[in-house]
Amino acid sequence: MIAILASYSALSIAAKISHAKGRNRFFWLLAGSFVMGSGIWSMHFVGMLAVHFQMSVKYNWGLTALSMLASFISSFIAFYITKEKEIHLMKIATGGFIMGSGIVIMHYTGMEAMIMSVEMSYDKTLWILSAVIAFAASYAALFLFLRFRSEPSFSWLKWLSAIVMGFAICGMHYTGMKATKFHHHPGMGMGAPDTTANFLLLYGVTVTIFIILFISWGAVFFDRHVLEKLAYQDTITGLPNRNEMNRFFDTHTGHEDIGVLFIDLDQFKVINDTLGHDTGDLLIREVGNRLRKFIRNGQQAFRIGGDEFLFIVKNCNQNQAEQLAEEILQSIKNVYLIGGNELYVTGSIGISISSIEDSDRSMLLKTADTAMYKAKGLGKNQYCVYNELMGMKEVRKMELEKDLQWALEDNQFYIEYQPKWNVKTNNLVGFEALIRWKHPRLGIISPLEFIPIAEETGTIVSLTKWTLDEACRQCREWQLQGTTQPVSVNISIRLFQTDSLLEYVQDALEIAGLEPHMLELEITESMVLFDIEEIIRQLQGIRTLGVKISMDDFGTGYSSIGLLDRMPLDSLKLDRLFTNDIETESKRAIIHAILLMAENLHLDVIAEGVESQEHIESLTQLGCNVMQGYYYGKPMSIEEIDEWVKVNRFVLNK
Repeated sequence: MIAILASYSALSIAAKISHAKGRNRFFWLLAGSFVMGSGIWSMHFVGMLAVHFQMSVKYNWGLTALSMLASFISSFIAFYITKEKEIHLMKIATGGFIMGSGIVIMHYTGMEAMIMSVEMSYDKTLWILSAVIAFAASYAALFLFLRFRSEPSFSWLKWLSAIVMGFAICGMHYTGMKATKFHHHPGMGMGAPDTTANFLLLYGVTVTIFIILFISWGAVFFDRHVLEKLAYQDTITGLPNRNEMNRFFDTHTGHEDIGVLFIDLDQFKVINDTLGHDTGDLLIREVGNRLRKFIRNGQQAFRIGGDEFLFIVKNCNQNQAEQLAEEILQSIKNVYLIGGNELYVTGSIGISISSIEDSDRSMLLKTADTAMYKAKGLGKNQYCVYNELMGMKEVRKMELEKDLQWALEDNQFYIEYQPKWNVKTNNLVGFEALIRWKHPRLGIISPLEFIPIAEETGTIVSLTKWTLDEACRQCREWQLQGTTQPVSVNISIRLFQTDSLLEYVQDALEIAGLEPHMLELEITESMVLFDIEEIIRQLQGIRTLGVKISMDDFGTGYSSIGLLDRMPLDSLKLDRLFTNDIETESKRAIIHAILLMAENLHLDVIAEGVESQEHIESLTQLGCNVMQGYYYGKPMSIEEIDEWVKVNRFVLNK
């Protein structure tokens, strides 16, 4: 029983040796060695106590202690040699030899510790057999340790292995006892049996067994409390982690409304990338410390990911959740002093309130996540409460995202063209190609709705390539019909990231048989936020072909004025924001400045959003001659464009 118990305990501890590090590994090495060594030793001396001698028997306590030390040291060395996860056969051979030698030394040293009025000798055959069994048991023990150390704490395979090891150890002991011969010579007094030493030994064995049980219980306690703490607690902030959050939802039985506040830091990635992950970890720790002060009964914080935190509030209502969100945002945005740096971050919070009965955990978390992204979209450093309208938009977005994957193959996209007009020459100067989506069930989907989704999913690459091909083909067809006007196509930053834009443009021109100067690519001002050197390199390659480049929505995004003299551009397109507010002196001053700058840089300027005669007169007075807007023509289908060209033929032929 002792041998089996010790074997099972040692098997359980062996798993911790291979997975632990530093001082923990040394602790488990000592614990496993003591359990295995003292278990073998205790089994041996309990077996000795089972022997009834008709004489006085005492024990040399020095040799008895030495036998236990041999068992412990050999087990320690064997475990130490085989502590790594990946074990070579040579290490197993060495470890098994040392453990087997220790068992043999322990057994026969324990036999020599007996003080009695007889002499002992050994049957050589049985002595060798006992040693063979000891080595076989040691190799079996190490093999089973390595084979089953990754099994769960309670495993029938471990128990079966422990039973095999226990019987092997016992087999060695009783084979060794069988090998022992006791010789009584005349003149040796037998004496009366002395049970004092036996009781002292029994007490020693009993204490050892209790120590084995204590260590085994300690291992279970360590598993359930220390290791569990590691599994359910975030190592950086000390806050409960995602596992603890899942356990809360698994065990929650209340019927009250639960408030979930999903918190995401706004500028964390920039800090992490520029100052390093060590600084990022220190920042996360400080954020965790600030969130900790909001923890109270019925209100718990969790760190569930890189810069993501979560609050779960029991018996929560919207006012309570909003007040907590405001306090958290105020706390997060205060300055952080880390590593000599003053760091500023803000947070975006999504709030979802419901009971577990009304919605499962995944829905609560998903809706809070949706509200958080809405808060980011509204400008960050604020909170947003999830509502049904937001949910409907999210469902629609998911549906459009799914349908986008096959809409192109199903020919659901088409192109509308909007004319550009030169008021100075009173001539048409080109068309802008604008992609449209006619959903078979939802009808016409606005580009403002599906383009961001296509950007996010990467579908924009295939959509833009298709638009390029169609626009070039249509431009060539109009050219053959007598309408020789260039066509412009909007280009996403995603195409620059593929480093295939030049190839796409060449293919589109070649397939359509179109001259390069008949194509214009429109890029957005926000592209300057990306690898500007790479973008300039690709644009120069495209412009070398003869294709024109225009900057769309100029003046509304991130300022790119400092790069205008470096970027290979042919024209700027003034956003409708300027046109719609052109009567104000400030807007007129800005437009005038842009026109003067463009003139010096030899760039054309195209005004978008022209819808009235007043717009035309004001822009003309400021010096802008090329315009695009509903006044001249809305985006039209190919058939409508053909009709528009016929109606305006007299102007085109001037």
